[in-house]
Order: sequence, then C-alpha cells, then structure tokens
Amino acid sequence: MATLAPKRYQLAIGGEWVDSAEQETFASLNPSTGQPWYEAARGTAEDVRRAVAAAKAAFERPTWRDMTQTARGKLLRRLGDLIAENAELLAVAEATDNGKLIREMRGQLAVLPEYYYYFAGLADKLHGETIPALRREILNYTLREPVGVVGAITPWNSPLLLTSLKIAPALAAGCTLVIKPSEHTSASLLEMMPLFEQAGYPAGVVNVVTGFGHDAGAALVAHPDVTKLAFTGSSETGSRIAAQAGARLARVTLELGGKSPQVVFADADPHSAAMGIVAGVFAAAGQTCVAGSRVLCQDAVYDEVLERVRERAARIKIGDPLDPDTELGPLALREQLEKVRSYVRIGRDEDRATLVLGGGVPEIAARTGGWYFEPTIFADGRNDMRVCQEEIFGPVVTFLRFRDEDEAVRLANDTRFGLAAGVWTRDMARAHRVASRLDAGTVWLNTYRAMSPMSPLGGFKDSGFGKENGFEVMREYTRLKSVWVNTSDEPTADPFVLR
Repeated sequence: MATLAPKRYQLAIGGEWVDSAEQETFASLNPSTGQPWYEAARGTAEDVRRAVAAAKAAFERPTWRDMTQTARGKLLRRLGDLIAENAELLAVAEATDNGKLIREMRGQLAVLPEYYYYFAGLADKLHGETIPALRREILNYTLREPVGVVGAITPWNSPLLLTSLKIAPALAAGCTLVIKPSEHTSASLLEMMPLFEQAGYPAGVVNVVTGFGHDAGAALVAHPDVTKLAFTGSSETGSRIAAQAGARLARVTLELGGKSPQVVFADADPHSAAMGIVAGVFAAAGQTCVAGSRVLCQDAVYDEVLERVRERAARIKIGDPLDPDTELGPLALREQLEKVRSYVRIGRDEDRATLVLGGGVPEIAARTGGWYFEPTIFADGRNDMRVCQEEIFGPVVTFLRFRDEDEAVRLANDTRFGLAAGVWTRDMARAHRVASRLDAGTVWLNTYRAMSPMSPLGGFKDSGFGKENGFEVMREYTRLKSVWVNTSDEPTADPFVLR
C-alpha cells in the first residue's frame, strides 16, 4: 500500500507551487486518530485574485484558446490514464484525509478515469447548428463557446470524484478553473495537481487555492472575472452562493443536500431491499448527499425488512479505513461527529420513534481518538420528525410505515429536498409510475447509488439546480452565440425606402 509522509502543501497557481500571500498555513486532521497529518497554505482573497488572473490569462492565451477540441479531448484522455497510474496514491490520500474506506476509494479510483475518458470523447462533439432563415441569402448559425473562468468550490466527503465532475466537463468545453477544495480534505486534489502538467495542460488552466470558505471561498464567489460557479455542499451555503452570484449575474450550478427516501413495497425482494438500504445509508458512514436516510416500508413487509437491515448493520465491521476488511470508517470531521450525536439525541427526545440499533460511539473511538459512530436505526418514525426532515449526514436511518402507493408518494415528497429516491418492487408498471411521481432528480429502481458519467445528476427544490454528468452538463460550461451572415452580393438597401 502506498503511504503519504507528513508534508506541507502550497497553492497551485499559474503552473507553480507558491505560498499564500500571508504566509499562513492550517493543519488537517486525520479522522482515524484526530491528529494533524499535513499542513496546507491558507489562501486569502489576494491568492484568489492571483489564481483568477492566472486562469483568465490561460483562457486568453493561444496555447489553450486556439487548441482544437479534438486536442483538448486527447489531453483529458491522457489525464485519465495518469489518474489510473497513480490510483493507489490518490486513494490512500483521500482515505487518510476523510476516513473513506480504502476498499471504496480503490473502487472509485478504478472508475474515475472513465469520467475523463467520457468527456474526452465529448470534447469535439460539442458544436452549434445552422438555422433556417426567412430569406435564402441569410445564413444563421450558432456557436457553443466556453464560458471562461470557472470557480469550483468542492466538499469534504468525496473530494476527487465531486471535483472531477466539474473539472472534466469544464476542460472539455475549453474553460479554465480555480478550485477551492474543502479545508478539511485538500490532500487528494493537491496530490493530483502534478498530473495536469504531466498530461500537457498549459500553465494556469487549472489552479487550486486551499483555505477557508469565509475567506478564499467568498473571494472566489465575488470575483468579477469568474463567470461560472460550480458548488457542491449544503443547501444553506448554496443559497448564499446563489444570492451573491446573482448580484453580479454569474452562472451557478448547485448540487446540494438531500433527505432521500427509499420506498419498499410489499412485493419487493426483502433481501435485496435490505442490502440496498444498508448500502444507501451506511456506505461512506452516511456522508453522501444521496444517502437513503428515510426508509418507507409498506406494512406487510415492514418488520422483515427492518430486521434484515438491523441484523446486517449490527455486523458491520468498524475500524481503520486503511484496513481492507473495514466496512465502516470514522466520520470525516469532529464537528460532524458532534452533529450526528446531537441528531440522535433529538430523535430520542422527540419520543415518537424507537432506537433499535446503535446511537453511540464505539469502543474504537476511545482507543484511537478517531471520530467513529455506530450504525444507528430508528424504527416507527413519523415524517414530521426532525430526523426525517433534516439532513444528518451520518450513519443514521429512520424507518416509517405506509399503507398504499399514494401515501408512499406523499411521504416521499414531503420534504424540502429533492435529490434522489429509491423504489423497491417487482411490479415494473408501478416502479415506472412511482418514479414519474417522485419529486427527485435521480430515482433508482431496485438498486441504489448507481452512477455513470453518461447520466445527468442534479436535484430539485432545496437540493439545487443545474446538472452534472452526461451531455447535459456541457451546456452548463458553454454559452450559445447566434451568428447572422448576409451571403448576397447585392448592395444593402436603404432601410427607409419601402418596397
């Protein structure tokens, strides 16, 4: 297994590694031990100004501006190859930084190059079209052009994947980027940065400013030369970013929070449904925006599915995320551990649900100092409880009962979020019918958490707007221009002489 020695990371600006303008750093803590394991430069508004200037200069420089779309695709393919070659190093960096399982990160890194290959293929499939005009001598056509400098603000739960969902289409479209990763999990992206130069990207096309949201992040949102913002994170922060960007009419894509339902009908395969529920809420310790943290079970199958989930969750092996046998690692942040603990207390205090599993800190936490929390299940919940309405972002799930299809849809949609949903049933007519009625940007039928670079991803309501992945995302990073050409050799008529 690759290892990472403690180190000090700098900012990546204009193809160089540089210290922050204030020469300050901050420490990142290993969630398995609670101890510092690297330092990163604390970027400021001045560093963001430098990075945006580098990105804008790179965007306007002929080496990038005049590069053919096919050539851009070749660079993306080479970048994907380099990610595959360095997969183990990147996997260890992220697993150490945010506590994701090394087994999950190895799987994710095996797939991640496919995102770059997919957008490499799209780079020269992006084009305008000719439009019929009212006169034969008029030619009207459209051009799709890159929007310019993109500011990407990315979260701590899946840094490489969620940042790649922005990097790959932006580069395919011909944009340049300034990325502000989470101050809690910057290591994997910083370890990836040398690969851009190795792939052949001109200096300044991709820049990284590490630091805090109130400083570097706010400066990136406010910068007038950032024409597009792409954010993944909480709905509350996304709302503030949208308001600030709207004040200067900058484009925004927001992939925000969720409180996703998994709907289990009586005719579902109980084993498959139970395993889907376990994967949907306990994978990544529940720290995914699409976590299926509300399970709606029809009365006839409720007890069996609950018991199957409880039995499997009770056997989940909690441990060091770098141990390939571990099934549940620590939460990424000490603050997140406290948030999860507070929600479990809230669930108990509401006195309308029964805690049937977990709810506390396991023994390994005291032994290692890590931020671990047990798989936790509430049964017989009500949809108006806070644990059913608010995003917990931890290994906590609540079971609710429903009688019929209409009630299931009503309960599933009774939330301010609309990111994802799952449906478990053998009745395919009902599966498609319910999918069309659910207020969610992604609906999984008899599976959960399936993803592909080819399929658009994005939420409704407070879960954000705009799309990532698929051809649809290319519209997010381009602007459409209409061009009119008079092809006639005849002199232009006097506009005030009517004929």
